[in-house]
Formats: sequence, C-alpha cells, structure tokens
Amino acid sequence: MEKRANKNQKSQAKLKDFVVVTFVEDAEQAKEYETLLKSNDIPAVIREQIDPSMSSKGLAVMVPEDFLDEAHVVIESQDAYDDFYDFALDDEEEGDFEADPFEDDF
Repeated sequence: MEKRANKNQKSQAKLKDFVVVTFVEDAEQAKEYETLLKSNDIPAVIREQIDPSMSSKGLAVMVPEDFLDEAHVVIESQDAYDDFYDFALDDEEEGDFEADPFEDDF
C-alpha cells in the first residue's frame, strides 16, 4: 500500500509542474487540444478547475511550463486554421452557384 501512496505523490508532484495553457467548457474541445498537443510532442493533461476569469468550473488543458509557449503557438495555429475553413465554408453556403456570373439583370 505504501507504493501506491508514493506513486500518487509523484504524480501530484509532476502535475504541479504543469501550467494551464487554456480553459474550455466542452470536454470534446479539451480532448481535441490534448490530442493536438500530444501529436506535436507536447505532454498534455486535462483537469477540471475553476476558471479565474469566469469564476466557474471548466476544463483546464495543462502542459509542462517548459512547453507553454510552444503549446500556445500550436493551439493558436490550429484555431486560425479552423477559423479560416469555417469562414470559407460560410462563404460557400451563402453563394449562389447556379447563377451565371456573366448574366446581367435588365
């Protein structure tokens, strides 16, 4: 039983070295960020915490402090990529592709 307590102390000590890279409310979004970071060789964990900016519980995506800057870049790059494609798809849905672009209405 003593081994288990020691292992638990080690995992808590390791987790103390982790810092929050972002807060999200959606578990699916948190998992996507965790997977994205891990695929870029950045260790990541998800923990439920109180978001200080909203004073409510949320999911904290956490990384080791040494990886914090890199994690921000990876997440921001992915968000920009997602925003670009969301914008492109919105424009495509709004367009009228059946109309002849050279046809004048008189």
